[in-house]
Amino acid sequence: MTLKIPPLPAEVLFHILGFSITNTIINTWIAMVIFLCLGIAIKRHISMKPGKLQNASEFFLEQILGYFDQVTGNREKTIRFLPIVGSIFFFVLLSNWLGIIPGTGNLTYHHEFVLRSANSDLNLTLAMALVSVILSHVYAFMSIGVFTHLGKFVQIKKVFLSLKKGPIAVISAIVEFFVGLLEIISEVAKVISLSLRLFGNVFAGEVLMMVLSSLIALLVPTPFMLLELFVGIIQAAVFAMLTLVYMSTAVEIPHGSRKH
Repeated sequence: MTLKIPPLPAEVLFHILGFSITNTIINTWIAMVIFLCLGIAIKRHISMKPGKLQNASEFFLEQILGYFDQVTGNREKTIRFLPIVGSIFFFVLLSNWLGIIPGTGNLTYHHEFVLRSANSDLNLTLAMALVSVILSHVYAFMSIGVFTHLGKFVQIKKVFLSLKKGPIAVISAIVEFFVGLLEIISEVAKVISLSLRLFGNVFAGEVLMMVLSSLIALLVPTPFMLLELFVGIIQAAVFAMLTLVYMSTAVEIPHGSRKH
């Protein structure tokens, strides 16, 4: 028996209007359909006397709001960031879980795997990381102003102003300038770390499940599937919480600045 391990890049299944449709895109579409159907169902059943679905939704929402409040320290900020961060959390979670459904590793089309976790595709994790970091700057622009936020990174003005204050002020301004450059590098590092962390953990989990299922297909992989369910929650929480941290810190006014 030949063991087929999923390749690092996503596998192309077919093409639509010249666009390559990969197995990770199939997973993404399935997750989107599930969320759409669930959202429509919840909206249609909202009432003053909530049913089971509404009660469950409100319970999960309250839990998430409580965890987010611990990061933001402000319910207003939590509500503001909830649509983005909450969507990221549930999408990452559902995508992870869809990738470990028993039997999906055996579904093939033209010798390619049909269903594969969307988060095992570096293109998707990189795109989500870019959205997270870029949106944190967008929120900062809207909250504290464009020039105040950019002042965290580009501080050339301080260098010129310090020329009139003496050598100590000049040295201090130069140090602050290079600190700003390090902040720019850290923004790039955020994108890289977010994307690679999620991709690496999910892809490694898929390979592990594939190997175990191929060796012994019944009882042995079961504990590891339960572990992958737990890991899926952890990875979704880490990605969402880091995004929330980036957004919360970005909208804070720098020390010594004043919001006009």
